[in-house]
Amino acid sequence: MLTSTRTVDQIGVQERVARLRARSIKKESKVQALTLALSMIDLTTLEGRDSPGKVRQLCYKAIHLHERFPGLPHVAAVCVYAPMIKVAKKALRGSGVKVAAVATAFPSGMADLETKLAEVVRAVQDGADEVDMVISRGRFLSGDYDYVSDEIARVKQACGQAHLKVILETGELVTLDNVRAASDLAMASGADFIKTSTGKVQPAATPEVTLVMMQAIRDFHREGGKRVGLKPAGGISKAKQAIQYLVMLRETLGQAWLTPDLFRFGASSLANDVLMQIMKQSTGMYQSPGYFSID
Repeated sequence: MLTSTRTVDQIGVQERVARLRARSIKKESKVQALTLALSMIDLTTLEGRDSPGKVRQLCYKAIHLHERFPGLPHVAAVCVYAPMIKVAKKALRGSGVKVAAVATAFPSGMADLETKLAEVVRAVQDGADEVDMVISRGRFLSGDYDYVSDEIARVKQACGQAHLKVILETGELVTLDNVRAASDLAMASGADFIKTSTGKVQPAATPEVTLVMMQAIRDFHREGGKRVGLKPAGGISKAKQAIQYLVMLRETLGQAWLTPDLFRFGASSLANDVLMQIMKQSTGMYQSPGYFSID
């Protein structure tokens, strides 16, 4: 339930984002940041043309991104639609890469609650380690906060041992005040992670929205002691962007959040650019975009 929330200083957020984006990172720290970013990626395919063959290929790439360069971490997870969970689970067996599944009538969220809960239960039964749910944005924007809170709480219960990421779809929330309120509501209702976007709506993840969500997580932890994770998703495809988000994360939430357990990037092509930049820092030369095993 949403009892109260903080008003966001939009100008202050924009100024802080600008300051943080101006930070420079030296070579050794840059390699560390890039390596960390690689370990935080949820490698994603969420298209109507997804097939078992395509998902198996993506899982292979998740495990074998950089075979020529041992010592680099694998990505955190592969994120797929629910019908592909069993395929991904089998393909990733023994790798340590988790299976994340979108659910609750992703991306629109336009289904009744019982249908959403049945989808989540099935996803967990099929082997999903993590569930990425979408909130009912129409209900939220109409002020029906109790409905959205109950929806999240019941999905969390249906997840069992699987971690729950709650997608706010910030591009539809209109204001930073709404982003803050939705973040507070999701965390109070049981979210393990809060996530910016489905990637199907523009704008998706932005530094301003992400900073507001980080501040909400910081205050939630200070007030109750629980650490909630964050997943910016949609439009993050370059290593430079990933580093900027990690700088913001370190400055806002501290060292404890610099782990895949508490921070993820939802992306389909970010891993490729991160690997290219790591090799550039290590060898002084760029590899071709097709050198690594990822589309």
